[in-house]
Amino acid sequence: MRHVEISGKRLGLREVTVDDVDALHAVYGDPTATEHLPFDPRTREEVEQIVAEAVGAADANPRRLYVLAVTERESGQVIGVARLHIEADHPHSAEIGLGLRPDHWGRGIGTDLVRLLLTFGFKHLRLHRIWGARSPANTAAQLAMLVAGMVEEGRIRHHVRARGAWRDSIVHSALEDEWEGHRDD
Repeated sequence: MRHVEISGKRLGLREVTVDDVDALHAVYGDPTATEHLPFDPRTREEVEQIVAEAVGAADANPRRLYVLAVTERESGQVIGVARLHIEADHPHSAEIGLGLRPDHWGRGIGTDLVRLLLTFGFKHLRLHRIWGARSPANTAAQLAMLVAGMVEEGRIRHHVRARGAWRDSIVHSALEDEWEGHRDD
């Protein structure tokens, strides 16, 4: 799949472009938005590099990395970023990640975004397994993944180094043959 453009009820996913750098920096560069992510806030220049790598990854064959702008369906405004990375050694499986501007938190947008990523992975990419990891303290991500149909699998101890300390990760996954979203056809 080359060009990605998918719409849900409230959100859309589309390829990132160089025009999205400022909007993505509002997520990647915000200390609140990155509080539970496994990296410190990014500079604008680092976000420019992330976007450049994403644009390059879109031309790879086979494509393994999808970095997508999260848009409000009605306004088209970029409010976040979503990643789906297909594992080279396990091409039936992919890891997801996401970030939203804090002014969009608390409205169920995270759950909608996880559902949209699962739809993309299972229906469009024909994956069998999709998983994501979260900070143990990120209960909003926990709720979003559980409500979207993912199952909590367990804890990876000292999985990432963030903010100068080791942090565990809690892994969630969904399997294509268990996923309820495919019944919405």
